[in-house]
Amino acid sequence: MPNRFLLSPKDEKKVYDLHENEVNDSGYRRFLSRLTHPLLERLQQQPGSSSHGLEGLDFGCGPGPALAAMLEEAGQRMECFDPFYHNQPSVLVKRYDFITATEVVEHLHNPDLEFYELFSMLKPGGWLGIMTKLVKSRQTFCNWHYIRDLTHVCFYSRTTFTYLADKFNAQVHFVADDVILLQKI
Repeated sequence: MPNRFLLSPKDEKKVYDLHENEVNDSGYRRFLSRLTHPLLERLQQQPGSSSHGLEGLDFGCGPGPALAAMLEEAGQRMECFDPFYHNQPSVLVKRYDFITATEVVEHLHNPDLEFYELFSMLKPGGWLGIMTKLVKSRQTFCNWHYIRDLTHVCFYSRTTFTYLADKFNAQVHFVADDVILLQKI
């Protein structure tokens, strides 16, 4: 989306403040488990995984980092970053075994740079777990509810993630209609 149409950070945060993504909300946890379960299966097969867990980053965690809590409960060590709620740039200079971005990539203002940064933070063999709705066809795009949210400024398809995998030397795994795992080679 052209910059002139982007919401101001203040207006963008007002929209995010309306989300009710509480850490202990069982419905929200069930939703997030669609990413955590397949990601944890792959992490358990990761060389170097141990009783101390692997290091992960919940990128765009929001005010209540439920996904980070779920992964910590499963034995992983987590850092959180969100430009509005957990703005700790020091976590963005570390390297991680895995990074999650649930309902985040559609909000990226500079996706080429931000995907470059995400892949730069991943160790070789590391995983990037994404949840986002995918564009299914040009015909349905115009009536798609997802484009009505003014904070959604970037949209993806399977072709986009295949391109990103090629660009960043990764393998792409489409786990569900809106769950994508990319493993850095």
